[in-house]
Amino acid sequence: MGIFDQIKNVFKSEINREVRNQTRGAINNLEKQIGKGMNKSEKFKFQAIPSSLEELQALPEAKLDSPYKTAALVMLTLMNYERNPEETARMLDFLNGPNDVSNHVKQFLKEHLGEKPYKAPSFFEGATVQNNYTPNVPYVITISENPYSFDNKDWATLWVKSAGGDNPRPIIFRHKPSTNEWFFTEIQCLTDIRTPVKDDPWA
Repeated sequence: MGIFDQIKNVFKSEINREVRNQTRGAINNLEKQIGKGMNKSEKFKFQAIPSSLEELQALPEAKLDSPYKTAALVMLTLMNYERNPEETARMLDFLNGPNDVSNHVKQFLKEHLGEKPYKAPSFFEGATVQNNYTPNVPYVITISENPYSFDNKDWATLWVKSAGGDNPRPIIFRHKPSTNEWFFTEIQCLTDIRTPVKDDPWA
């Protein structure tokens, strides 16, 4: 092989390497952009916990025109359960849309929040096992989606993260097209979390 052929082969090799690097970089950037778009989060801030349906309905998020807003209000409403379970049920009726909150759901809330009221606050910023799940004020919560959150038309599954759990937990929503409102159908985020320090005999 002559010297010119060797130079030509080296030149081709360098061009191929550069093309591969540029292609790999473009693919990595595209994956990052897709990942960001498919794993959106929205953060909500509330100055106080509503104590009545009227106070809940006065919040701007009560338009319920996105499942993120409804999710944030569901979690905020659950913070009221310890002081007034009956009024909390009224508020959840509003967030549940055409369906009333069933006795099954009321019993579910009693079992999961009645003896462990710290579960709801654990989803808000500032809450930790060490501070007995005492959130910061204003109350801030992040609602997230994953790549499968909107796979089914007029349905959504969004996710909230508890300071006492390792993984995000779901809430399921259904869209009402005639009013463009999103209502919750299932609250699946209240399974057990780590016991706060004050209630843990081994802490």
